[in-house]
Amino acid sequence: MKVQKQQYVTIKGTKDGLTLHLDDSCSFDQLLQELEEMLSLKQYVQQTGPVIGVNVKVGNRLINANQREKLETVIKQKRNLLVESIESNVITKDEALRLKKETEIVPVTKIVRSGQILKVKGDLLLIGDVNPGGEVNASGNIFVLGALKGIAHAGNDGNNQAVIAASLMKPSQLRIGEIINRAPDHTPHEGSEMECAYLNEDEEMVIERLQQLTHLRPNLTRFEGGI
Repeated sequence: MKVQKQQYVTIKGTKDGLTLHLDDSCSFDQLLQELEEMLSLKQYVQQTGPVIGVNVKVGNRLINANQREKLETVIKQKRNLLVESIESNVITKDEALRLKKETEIVPVTKIVRSGQILKVKGDLLLIGDVNPGGEVNASGNIFVLGALKGIAHAGNDGNNQAVIAASLMKPSQLRIGEIINRAPDHTPHEGSEMECAYLNEDEEMVIERLQQLTHLRPNLTRFEGGI
């Protein structure tokens, strides 16, 4: 009885081009060989016609730089194919630690006084005030459980989706990404409601009641449970 050969490469056409699903249970050499054979079929080797974008999904396989280069070489040697992305479900330990550091919330309890700069990687939760002349700086969001009277720079790595929130919003300067709002002409809302600053679709800085964040930044909440 003839044993059917297991297929390691699946090619699916989409409206945006081709998606290659590569099996993660075989050796990389086996995968590369079958990929070469499948892409050698006539329909994938054309001298004329539009360039077709290719998205590669490698499943639970960790791809190093050398393997990534080999995949791109096999695909790009077919004249009308262009690699747009290579996606893996797994990452290295170093990458995982970097992502954890960039997305974690850093709690700090202190008063940031004039001349002091408090800078963190990730989101900053400051329990205390930022006095005039003081500065808080974060790659993520900034939450101040106190009075913000100095400078606050959120999204310092260019993240325009970052927000700045404070119990009392009276800053000398706000900055989100590369957008600066110097000494905002703003009168805090009555009462003790916290407020937040964000960039709208026109990259204009807006200050609203904190409750608006639920609608403005729905992805801000990382807790996936709930009632």
